[in-house]
Amino acid sequence: MQRSTDQSLMSVGLRCRCPRCGEGRLFDGFITLKPRCEACGLDYGFADPADGPAFFIMMTMAFPVTAFGIWLELTYDPPLWIHAVITLPLLLLACVPIIRPLKGLFIASQYINKAEEGRFAVPSARPDRRA
Repeated sequence: MQRSTDQSLMSVGLRCRCPRCGEGRLFDGFITLKPRCEACGLDYGFADPADGPAFFIMMTMAFPVTAFGIWLELTYDPPLWIHAVITLPLLLLACVPIIRPLKGLFIASQYINKAEEGRFAVPSARPDRRA
C-alpha cells in the first residue's frame, strides 16, 4: 500500500500515523514506537528519532519558560514554592504535550526522505601509482 498524494509529511507526522498508509498508529503508549503498522504492516525498524525531538523542544520551549522564571525571580523575589507551583508546571505544559507529535514528524521525515544511518566508506584497493 503506497502513501497517497494527499497525505503530507506534516499531516501523517503530527497525527502520529504511519508514514506509508496514513492509517496505522505509530505509538503504543505515550512515545513507545510500535514494531509495525497495524494497517499496512510497515516495519518501523527504520525509525530512530533518538533525542532529536527532545532537543528541539528543550531549545525552543525551555528558554522562554526559563526566562519567565528568571523574570519572576528578579521582579517579585517569590519564595521557592511559587516557582514550584508556577514555573515547573509551565515548563512541563510547554514541553511534554509536543514530544509525541514532534517524534511522529521526525519518524515520518525519516521514512519519506529515506534517511538511514551513516556508514563509513571502505576505500577500494587501488594500484600503487608511484613511478
